[in-house]
Amino acid sequence: MKKGGILIVLLVLIGLLALWGVRIYNNLVSKQETVEQAVGDVQAAYQKRADQIPNVAATAKQYSDYEGEAFTKIVEARNQAQNTALDMSNLTEQQLANFQKTQDELMKTMRANLNVIVERYPELKANTLYLNLQDNIESCENQIANARKNFNEKAKDFNQYLRRFPNNIIAGMSNFEKMPYFEASEGAETAPDVKELFK
Repeated sequence: MKKGGILIVLLVLIGLLALWGVRIYNNLVSKQETVEQAVGDVQAAYQKRADQIPNVAATAKQYSDYEGEAFTKIVEARNQAQNTALDMSNLTEQQLANFQKTQDELMKTMRANLNVIVERYPELKANTLYLNLQDNIESCENQIANARKNFNEKAKDFNQYLRRFPNNIIAGMSNFEKMPYFEASEGAETAPDVKELFK
């Protein structure tokens, strides 16, 4: 074979390899964007729950002459939860764990303080506004669970694609890293009873 023919074959092979690498890189980018969108959905679900908390507190406060300590604790926990955000440029297992811990603390604080209010004012449980809020919070909890599940599915898809040979070569050269997962919170094996908030 002549030198010109060998050169053409080599150029074609190099071009095919480059196209193959670009295709893998673009797929990695697309899958990473899908994971980032899923993180946004998780944060939006938590934000929706946080937005419901003032409504719960306001309803309970309207219905009772209860001192403001319980409401203050709920608002402080809500503010702390809102100040904990996920940074996609440096998403780690520890960051997800801290985010989840802050969100769990918010729910614990809300449960504890609303239980005290309802114990003092048992007729509050029959209030229509309170019952509607109870349904809204339950709906928020379901959305959070679904958003976290969706995030974990997208992260798994990304991680599997990233780790497959020869994709891992392109991923390593392009500094793509494995995505962490949301882990179940301690006690998550027991289904949450949102009605506990209102006992």
